[in-house]
Amino acid sequence: MSHQYTLPPKEAVAELLTWYQANKRDLPWRHEITPYRVWISEIMLQQTRVEAVKPYFHRFLEAFPDVYALAEAEETHLLKLWEGLGYYSRARNLQKAAIRIVTEYGGRFPSDPKELQKLPGIGSYTAGAIATIAFGVPAPAVDGNVLRVLSRVTGDERDILHPHTRKAAEEAVLSLCPAESPGEFTQAMIELGATVCGPNTEPLCKECPLCPWCIAAKTGKTDLLPVRSKKAPRRIEHRTVLLLKEHDRYMIRRRPAKGLLAGLYELPNELGTLTQEEAVAFARENGFQPLHIDVLAPAVHIFTHVEWHMTAYLMTGYFEEHQDRIMATAEEMAGKFAIPSAFAAYIKPITKGI
Repeated sequence: MSHQYTLPPKEAVAELLTWYQANKRDLPWRHEITPYRVWISEIMLQQTRVEAVKPYFHRFLEAFPDVYALAEAEETHLLKLWEGLGYYSRARNLQKAAIRIVTEYGGRFPSDPKELQKLPGIGSYTAGAIATIAFGVPAPAVDGNVLRVLSRVTGDERDILHPHTRKAAEEAVLSLCPAESPGEFTQAMIELGATVCGPNTEPLCKECPLCPWCIAAKTGKTDLLPVRSKKAPRRIEHRTVLLLKEHDRYMIRRRPAKGLLAGLYELPNELGTLTQEEAVAFARENGFQPLHIDVLAPAVHIFTHVEWHMTAYLMTGYFEEHQDRIMATAEEMAGKFAIPSAFAAYIKPITKGI
């Protein structure tokens, strides 16, 4: 059984909504609210900062203004527009869901959260956000911001990563959600957690509309809540990256269809830290004859569960024989091929100014 939260009174909800109207940020997805726009913004905002999402949201909506355009998009174009946002499975799931919305729902989003959760990439939180914000249907939309606010206000000391805690949080949020303004309530809770009761920072309790009812503030436990079980440390993976340049083109290759960064393009790379001699030998084994070699600065890229610690070499030379390989100019790397930000330290100097 899920535990119950001791909830603040309805008066607190009224204060929260009043605060939201006076303090909400001017965000592009809060204009011209439609199910499509809410959906795209919520998927983009997963694991990504608001400021980083803004330009992507504008470009994405220009390229794919509605669910029909997204359903018909070329995957290469879709992934290129997503380049830099990371977690590329989100983009693929967007298109899969768009196709189903077009073919199974006649291009119209379902308003029922349970129906929304049947679509690829839409979980409980995203379904609740779309239902409340776009359709005005009361539903729980519980993300990390909401869990943090709820834990502090109620003084709840249970692990927010535990499924029972999330289930109880959804029940609590649904009971607090006002039937007349569910979308405003959803956005207010998220806004409060993002701007006032934030993560990894001192909460701005004096600015918080829920402070009079907040148990964490009253008991001095804001730095102890929410309780979150420790994640396993990220695994460190050493890699050697090769920039193989022939005339004005660089070799790139496509990653496997499954796994990390599935189906994206990358610079050739190998596990381990290769010495310059080992890197040259590897290049020659693959048909490339280096004429000039530069050692590039090391770089680190952090994924959710792994860190890449990269050594890199720029080799200018030629391929000894024709084989099936992809060679791309700086312009093509900047505008055509979706290359993940893991390689940004080596791609950006090439494409700078394009």
